[in-house]
Amino acid sequence: MRAVVQRVASASVGVDGVEIARIGPGLLVLLGVERGDTDDASRALAAKVARLRVFPDDAKPMNRSVLDTGGAALVVSQFTLAADHSRGNRPSFVRAAEPAEAERLYLAFAAALREHGVPVATGAFGAMMDVELVNSGPATFVLDVAPAA
Repeated sequence: MRAVVQRVASASVGVDGVEIARIGPGLLVLLGVERGDTDDASRALAAKVARLRVFPDDAKPMNRSVLDTGGAALVVSQFTLAADHSRGNRPSFVRAAEPAEAERLYLAFAAALREHGVPVATGAFGAMMDVELVNSGPATFVLDVAPAA
C-alpha cells in the first residue's frame, strides 16, 4: 500500500464538473492499493498518516501532526501508484489490487483514519476525478507499507 501525502492549505475533488469533497488545511492522501495488501496494512498506514509530523509550530517547521493542528484529510484512490514502469514506456498495473478489494481497503483506510480522530473526506472510488490542491510548502511525502509475504 502506498500513499502520497501532501500538506495542503486546501484541497478538493470533483467528478463530472461537480465538487464532491473539500477540505481546508490538512492532508491530501492519494492512496494506491496493491495485490496482497491487508486490513492490517491499511490500519498501520492510517496510524502513520494521522501521526505524521509535517506541520510547523513555533519551534520547528515539521513538528505537529494533522491531529495536533485540527486539520482534515482528503483521501483519494489512485491505482496508478501501483504502476510498474520497469519495462517499456507504458506502465503496467499488474501490481494493483482488484477493484473490489482495492475499494474495500481504501474505505478501511479512511475509516481507520477517522478512528484516530482525523476528519476525513473522500473522492469517488473508480471515477475519473479532478483533484485540486494548494500544496503548503510544498511538502509531499511518499509512505509505503509492504504487502504481507
